[in-house]
Amino acid sequence: MVNHLSAWARRIAQNQLETSLPRRWAHTQGVARGAAALEPVFAADSEVLVAAAFLHDVGYAPLLALTGFHPLDGARFLRDEHRTDERLVRLVANHTFALLEAEERGLRAELEAEFPILDDQLLTDALTYADMTTTPDGAPTTPHARIAEIVARYGPDTVVGRFIQRAEPEIMATAARVEQAVAAQPR
Repeated sequence: MVNHLSAWARRIAQNQLETSLPRRWAHTQGVARGAAALEPVFAADSEVLVAAAFLHDVGYAPLLALTGFHPLDGARFLRDEHRTDERLVRLVANHTFALLEAEERGLRAELEAEFPILDDQLLTDALTYADMTTTPDGAPTTPHARIAEIVARYGPDTVVGRFIQRAEPEIMATAARVEQAVAAQPR
């Protein structure tokens, strides 16, 4: 069942991405499906998790890409234009080890000051996991394959290539934590 917050988030993301960045929109939908599949683990937080999944890449939208760093651009858009819940905005701002990429871009202090990381590590992990187990076309994948695809697409010596290689151990640890939480659920 789609709840109010995730339905709203889906509309916002679709309006920003579907026409201008259809492949990014396909990825976004896949990430939201992945986040929804984690509902048994995150029942209390599934609404905010799925909404964050829909919105995690909204900062790529051409009209929103002011700094060129999508977590910061997306979080600012959600905060400033939509007065979105702070928890949701902070998830979007910090998804998939954004602080490491922000550091590569010289934006770490700015990101940390405006959007501190949530104290809920497993919820943040869940969004990262959903992102890193979804291909650019929205299909399921493994974190290893996703990292390799990102390095191949951007190049190993680019900002994104350097960041994702640096983040790989953390991404793999995140995947292990989420998979352990899923496995611990009663069947």
